[in-house]
Amino acid sequence: MPDRASQATIDITVPMAPPEWALLERELIRQQADAIRVFHAKYFDERGYLLCIPRWGGNDGPDDAGENMLNWTMLYALGGPSDVLDRFRHAWEGHLRQYTEARTVEVPLGREGMYFKEFPTMFDWFHIGEWYSPYALLGLAAPGDRDFEHRTRRYAAFYNGDDPYAPNYDPKHRIIRSMFNGSRGPLLRKATGLDWAGDPIEIEGRFKPGHGERTFEEMIAHFKDYNDVVGDNPLNLGATTLGLNAFALTGEKKYRDWCLEYVGAWAERTAENGGLTPTNIGLNGKIGGETKGKWYGGVYGWGFSVIVPQTGEIAHRPSFYTRAPYGFGNALLLSGDQSYVDTWRGVISKVNENGKRLKGQMQYPRSFGDKGWYNFQPGPFDEGALEVYYWSMKADDRSLVGDDPWVRFFSGKGRSKNDGYPVDALRSDIERVRRRVEGIHTDDTAPDMRMSDDMNDLNPASIDALNRLMLGGIPTGRVGYPLHCRVRYFDPDRRRPGIPEDVAALVDEMTADETGLTLVNLNQLQPRTVVVQGGAYGEHQVVSVRGGEKSSTVNDRSFTVRLAPGAGAHLLIKMKRYANPPTFSLPWA
Repeated sequence: MPDRASQATIDITVPMAPPEWALLERELIRQQADAIRVFHAKYFDERGYLLCIPRWGGNDGPDDAGENMLNWTMLYALGGPSDVLDRFRHAWEGHLRQYTEARTVEVPLGREGMYFKEFPTMFDWFHIGEWYSPYALLGLAAPGDRDFEHRTRRYAAFYNGDDPYAPNYDPKHRIIRSMFNGSRGPLLRKATGLDWAGDPIEIEGRFKPGHGERTFEEMIAHFKDYNDVVGDNPLNLGATTLGLNAFALTGEKKYRDWCLEYVGAWAERTAENGGLTPTNIGLNGKIGGETKGKWYGGVYGWGFSVIVPQTGEIAHRPSFYTRAPYGFGNALLLSGDQSYVDTWRGVISKVNENGKRLKGQMQYPRSFGDKGWYNFQPGPFDEGALEVYYWSMKADDRSLVGDDPWVRFFSGKGRSKNDGYPVDALRSDIERVRRRVEGIHTDDTAPDMRMSDDMNDLNPASIDALNRLMLGGIPTGRVGYPLHCRVRYFDPDRRRPGIPEDVAALVDEMTADETGLTLVNLNQLQPRTVVVQGGAYGEHQVVSVRGGEKSSTVNDRSFTVRLAPGAGAHLLIKMKRYANPPTFSLPWA
């Protein structure tokens, strides 16, 4: 399909009284931008260095430093002011230099710098994904950014075999060779508590680690059982976002081919393992090959339960399943093939087949170990259920999600429709911004008292409600994966991504082939023009648009809407989802 602005133009001239959700939406964007200025000024110096003690590790390492800029790129891509993007670039570039210069002493993995080639040297994709989350979405905000293109190609080369100095991928067995991987290649030995926790540091009277450790010895103890990293792990599906971004930037087939080859291998292993995604693949390509044949082995795997050093209690951490579903979503974006969604739907079904009645109620497992299923909890296993329903839009998948207020809003009819959701969600995010700004102002710590993750909960960029309501999209969060949404906006007058100033949008209905969208111009004096695109990456083909009694044929990735002063309307968009290859190209390119 051609990457150009569609010839289809919709004129909206009927006045609309400003809805409460529209006023709140614009206010939330404004307040977040103001708060980011305060956050940026307090926690970054003139070089863009984070004002903290830079350390290595899963507690407070480089991934948490990058996470302090979470959602900034998306806020700009939604329509936030340009200085949000400027501040992101300043802080991101600064922290890249800061952690390239920072070195470990005792931990081997960071002795030559915690970053190499502007990427983590060697860590797990649970944490690399958190680090990459804000940068992964920069292509939506600034697709012409030259550094983003260079880095995206460089990063993808670490995993598709193009970079011989980072031999992470084995094409014969279609595996990433270790759970610890990065710009210096895979770690092919058992990991230690030190590898995870970083160099020794004083704790008492200085720091408050996020996991609650009181001493450095407890930091080591927290990670003492995080050993089985050799071989492939489904967390490594996060690396396919690098390939997806490279394909969306360049259109080069090799990036798409590698992603589909690798995700396809995981789909095959899931089928081979009776419909359950295994969590360790040996260097020989065999399920459980590095964990004595246990398909449920590996760090963050189905059987990963550890002792909390402060309390002696058991903590269940099969964290792979909070990330792995999105790997299959990447393959859907690249191929349009719903069989990838079928794979994870099957996992959900297989787990729930093992539910049983305990203490008078049905409970369902979350973990599997040497003695079978355990970690039973009330309510069916539903990790990835919202995503499966969102991607498939099948009625049967709706039941997997449960009572989700957003789903009730966009899929409900009549009394079952959660009409109050937009105002409630936007007010909640405005309150979150208020609390975080209050936290910034009351934070009296000195820079040498801060770990890199201390500020994560003060970052004021709260875009979950905006993603759901403006785009009809799943919040991008901190998982390191791309944006999944129904529509995205561009300002043709300012030649930039994002909804134009004074315009508000609400996606209030979604089915398999239709999207309901209300657009309103809050400016009573000036007209506004907005380009509406199908999907974050133009992956949805817009067939037609109906406003009132008039229907317009589009048959393109996007269409243009001209809004008279104070005008608004509800549009019903017919589309073919996942019909186009994803691209970062602007509609007028």
